[in-house]
Amino acid sequence: MSTASHLVATFFYVGHLKPAPGTWGSLAALPAGWLLFELGGVPLFCVGIVLACALGWWATELETKGKEDHDPSEIVIDEVAGQWIALLPVMIGASHSGAGVLALWPGWVTAFIAFRFFDITKLGPVGWADRQHGPVGVMLDDVIAGILAAMVVGLGAYLSHGVLGL
Repeated sequence: MSTASHLVATFFYVGHLKPAPGTWGSLAALPAGWLLFELGGVPLFCVGIVLACALGWWATELETKGKEDHDPSEIVIDEVAGQWIALLPVMIGASHSGAGVLALWPGWVTAFIAFRFFDITKLGPVGWADRQHGPVGVMLDDVIAGILAAMVVGLGAYLSHGVLGL
């Protein structure tokens, strides 16, 4: 275990907050994601997702090496990656519409709630990924939960803006 890997795995020690460190990790991802978007738009936000996944895999590998618990609760970089994936439709929508990204707050709320729902309930492919061992399973269940949540966000946007015309 190294200091750098622990910093990444816990997303700057947010993973040590109790109770529900995964929820704290998801919450911490929101302002961090906003900052990435403000600094570099959708491209930098996407780079952030890729880096969170890649560095998360690396950090999880180091943090769990030789330990019985392959997914300790303080590792929350997986929640950050998944939450950012869930937010991607909001960021793309803000970029395409020219609206301020925070003006799309219903999408933020939907992304957070949907991601936490899929991450906690472990429905379908999320549960399958969670049962995989090692850093792949740690990261993959949250990536899949993020993809499912992004689909919910996209559907919500379609219904709200496309069907209902709001």
